[in-house]
Amino acid sequence: MIIVDGLPFSTDTSASPQFVGTDEATTCVGVAIRNPGNGMTSVAHMDSPKIVDIGLSQMLSLLVDHNSDKELDVHLVGGFEDVSPNHGNCNTRSESQEKLAGYSFPLCAKIVETLWNRQEKFHIRTLFILGHNTRRDLEGNAYPIFNGFMVGTSTGSITPASFDRTLRCPDEIVRRIRVSASYEDSSWKGKLMETYDTQTDQFKIAPCCWTLRQLDISLSLQDYSDPEILLMCSTSPSAEAPDFVENMRRQWEYLVEHPDWRETFPMKQPRIFERTAEGGWRRQKALIP
Repeated sequence: MIIVDGLPFSTDTSASPQFVGTDEATTCVGVAIRNPGNGMTSVAHMDSPKIVDIGLSQMLSLLVDHNSDKELDVHLVGGFEDVSPNHGNCNTRSESQEKLAGYSFPLCAKIVETLWNRQEKFHIRTLFILGHNTRRDLEGNAYPIFNGFMVGTSTGSITPASFDRTLRCPDEIVRRIRVSASYEDSSWKGKLMETYDTQTDQFKIAPCCWTLRQLDISLSLQDYSDPEILLMCSTSPSAEAPDFVENMRRQWEYLVEHPDWRETFPMKQPRIFERTAEGGWRRQKALIP
């Protein structure tokens, strides 16, 4: 099983993973696109309208034979009828979305609009977003019904899912930091962060740089209480998973211990993990010139 955290990847039916999935989506949207002709499946976790155009192109690049007009299956899960909470300037999410419209609606609208305008043919099989993915408590507060899903690579079946830390594949904390710090790295502007190499069945964590500003932010946020962190760092504080704050603190601890991104990515080399015979992952030694 492969879990996606704000990054796209594709997997062939001949490769080892039987399922691909994503979770932790509140105002974000999980997107799955599958070519029923060859079974290739791409899954992404999108959090901003700004990455939709290039992101969908990334997803489709390995799925589509441009000489074919075959219909592609699409599944959209995530986003809900959120209100705009008063949150601070924690730079872990996109900051420029329209607060009055909430976070989910502009993103969902952009995804659907972009699919409509592309030349490929799409069949939206699952549209579990916004009102369809909203439940309310007795006080009228809104929450997402589902925060994630997994796709069977051989059948294309989709199932609601959430995953614990043991299922998130290698280098989880570095992958989380890449997602939150990538807004400062111009090489990733407007892009989803690709991680899994379908041809080699390897995780290739492409390098991402962060600045000392990230260290300053991490040091300052560590002193806040859990409720304060939720309000400042989440677009939907009441809807986050129980380990949201813990995961944020783990990222800050890593950044404090490794303030220079070059310690994590020497010579801008990717961190590569290959599958072991036991089904786990082993990191390859970096090839530094």
